Amino acid sequence: SALLTPTALCAPHSYYLSVVVALVMGKVHGSLARAGKVRGQTPKVAKQDKKKVPKGRAGKRIKYNRRFVNVVVGLGKKRSPNANT
Repeated sequence: SALLTPTALCAPHSYYLSVVVALVMGKVHGSLARAGKVRGQTPKVAKQDKKKVPKGRAGKRIKYNRRFVNVVVGLGKKRSPNANT
């Protein structure tokens, strides 16, 4: 066809498409003056004393029992180990 010939591509009357993209460099997340605002206004709560987590063989045993022995098969999707509902 006439569109695919090399002379048709180099013709002086061919049209050129120029695309101008204007990038607007605006502010995205606010000024740094407000950084740390929420953490600064939350009250400090002291850490609680926790029970020692078993290490080694005893820890592996607890992990095995939690994952494979005490499994509750229910309706719907499988619950993640971190789910609190």
